[in-house]
Amino acid sequence: QVQLVESGGGSVQAGGSLRLSCAASKYTANIVRMAWFRQTPGKEREAVAVIYTSNGVTYYGDSVKGRFTISQDNAKNTVYLQMNSLKPEDTAMYYCAADFRPGTWFTSYAYAYWGRGSQVTVSS
Repeated sequence: QVQLVESGGGSVQAGGSLRLSCAASKYTANIVRMAWFRQTPGKEREAVAVIYTSNGVTYYGDSVKGRFTISQDNAKNTVYLQMNSLKPEDTAMYYCAADFRPGTWFTSYAYAYWGRGSQVTVSS
């Protein structure tokens, strides 16, 4: 099955930037979409962004539009999340997700494969 490994999280002050990476391995040619979700304790996972691997089409959650950018490097089977103008409310565990099927991009149950997560902490 697909394996996803996130990296690049950390701590930053408000207004700063971070870039997350998600490296995929095994059966990567079958991946239709890769996405980033985030979650804080006691809350459901929130969709952040998705990229459709065949054509690069992207969608974003309302809370990150204009600040975050999702991109891909097909040669490296890696997806990135560039996060700019970070706010304390962006603090969360960020998860990479992937699926072989088209579907509703913003719902967590529409993804079969998940990474273990990378913590992002934004201080005010």
